[in-house]
Amino acid sequence: MLAEEIKTEEESNVKQQLPNLPISTIWLISFGFLGVQMAFSLQSANMGRIFQTIGADPTKLGFFFILPPLAGLVVQPIVGYLSDRTWMPRLGRRIPYLLVGSIVSVIVMCLLPNAGSFGFGFGSMLALMFGAVTILFMDLSSNVAMQPFKMMVGDMVNEKQKGFAYSIQSFLSNSGGAVLACIFPFLLTAVGVSNTAPKGVVPPSVVISFYVGAVVLIICSLFTVFKVKEYSPPSEYALYHGIREDAHKKKTSMFGLLRSAPKVFWTVTLVQLFCWMGFQYLWTYGTGAVAANVWNTTDPSSSAYQAAGNWFGILSAVQSVAAVLWSLVLSRISNQRRKLGYAISLVLGGIGFSSVFFIHHQWLLVISFTLIGIAWAAMMTFPFTILTNALTGENMGDISRFVQW
Repeated sequence: MLAEEIKTEEESNVKQQLPNLPISTIWLISFGFLGVQMAFSLQSANMGRIFQTIGADPTKLGFFFILPPLAGLVVQPIVGYLSDRTWMPRLGRRIPYLLVGSIVSVIVMCLLPNAGSFGFGFGSMLALMFGAVTILFMDLSSNVAMQPFKMMVGDMVNEKQKGFAYSIQSFLSNSGGAVLACIFPFLLTAVGVSNTAPKGVVPPSVVISFYVGAVVLIICSLFTVFKVKEYSPPSEYALYHGIREDAHKKKTSMFGLLRSAPKVFWTVTLVQLFCWMGFQYLWTYGTGAVAANVWNTTDPSSSAYQAAGNWFGILSAVQSVAAVLWSLVLSRISNQRRKLGYAISLVLGGIGFSSVFFIHHQWLLVISFTLIGIAWAAMMTFPFTILTNALTGENMGDISRFVQW
């Protein structure tokens, strides 16, 4: 009797190799990533510009943008925990969260650029709080929508193809989502859409950009929702990842998960901490820095400041193009040299960040943002590849979401 129980236990933990997926399937898994990244890019390229336009003190911008990451500390691990334990017959495991996150993100994308259009008054607490709350929900919903794409790669793609799959995500997010989102205000201005507005009101070039981004986001996300079928839960997923079908019914605390996390989790998390600090600073103060250093203005109601905002969008697009090209290089790096490629990319990005302070010519900033794009490509490609290869399927979402902290 005991021998039969042991045999049953061993059979339940047999791990079947994940199959090689067709290239088309890998692209389909990540296609919605294009739309989600467009939302992120519109936010990162314009949030400093929007808040200063509606009257925020430049020295206090950080206070308005601290809410999203603080909320993410709570929400992202919870979503990871829940998505590991979600088995919906028609939608699957990760897609329900993708769908909900996309819908909420579309709503707040339409609200955020209008923070100065509801008559709250320039610099009023109501206008600033409205903007802070909408950017909070936009960041949270975009994260809820984005992370399932990364987790689906961990769920469905084998180790051999995983680096390629994350490179595809980097390519789609940067070539389509980020580039288009960042240059929208510049292009709309070029075709005659006003890039200025009454004091305290966000220019139409920015508002319309957010509307277009919202449409693209929902279309791309729905494309993935209808075209991708996750492995049949729970038996098929459990078989591929060598876990019991009832593994996700176990109650595991957040601190219990951290105690059981592999060493590579802590290494990757520490590196990501400092990387995200740099990019958060860039998104918060980038427009103001370009306006002050190149256009010699700090007045957000001036046409010069709004022109600087457009140029910061172009520089963000340069960063994205550089990331696209570099991600193609990274996809050819072998597993053994992955850490070295990661380190070199981050060093080059650090040089790019440092050079922004010393450069006062708009075209020379292209070099700085090219180097920054190299670091961004590595950040979007390597951490999840390294981490998911070290995890079992049982807690893929639980542990991986902590990296976003």
